[in-house]
Amino acid sequence: MQVKDIMTRDVITVTGQASVEEVAKLLLAHHVSAVPVVDDSGAVLGLVSEGDLMRRVADPKKQRQSWWLELFSDPRGNVGDYIKTHGRTAADVMTQDVLSVAKETPVGDVARMLATKHIKRVPVLQNGKLVGIVSRSNLLQALASAPPLEPVAGVEDRVLRERILLELADVPGIQVSLVNVIVSDGKADVWGAVNSEFEQEAVRLAVETVVGKGKADLRLGLLPAWSYGYGI
Repeated sequence: MQVKDIMTRDVITVTGQASVEEVAKLLLAHHVSAVPVVDDSGAVLGLVSEGDLMRRVADPKKQRQSWWLELFSDPRGNVGDYIKTHGRTAADVMTQDVLSVAKETPVGDVARMLATKHIKRVPVLQNGKLVGIVSRSNLLQALASAPPLEPVAGVEDRVLRERILLELADVPGIQVSLVNVIVSDGKADVWGAVNSEFEQEAVRLAVETVVGKGKADLRLGLLPAWSYGYGI
């Protein structure tokens, strides 16, 4: 199984000029824990996560180290901490050294990368441009959904998955970024979150339009009502 079989394609992004407040609202509105920062061409400049934003509300006194340790520390690091805790834009607070993978990267390699680098997600790039993102959630769902002894998706399964994603994009009100799909042996395993039971049924119909009736296993939760009003 490769990254393109499990990645989230409809990635929520921001520009470097987006305000910190806008980024926070975006994370809440779309129920994601991080967003890539991209330029006008789609190249990834960095990543803003909940952790980056939480630095702003932490106690600055607790973060400051002893004066004698500061004498031996890299002054650029101290300046960087100041910028992250006082910056006003995504470019100010983002993590810049972001690892990435290609669509053809084996899922096992991504799992090892997340584990060894202690990160939660990696952008997927093609020709230097953002085409998706893979998170721990994607990997866990892929592991749970993979059939025994047959971990590699066939070409036809990938085509079906592409068609399902296109069909879901046409369903009014559905946030495709919150719905993940894995197709194996012509059967679709779908999980994620939607706003209502009506949307759950709409997702089922959209998926079965592609794979056929009875070939869709849906595990869709409902978003809390308080989340509907958030936005930018």
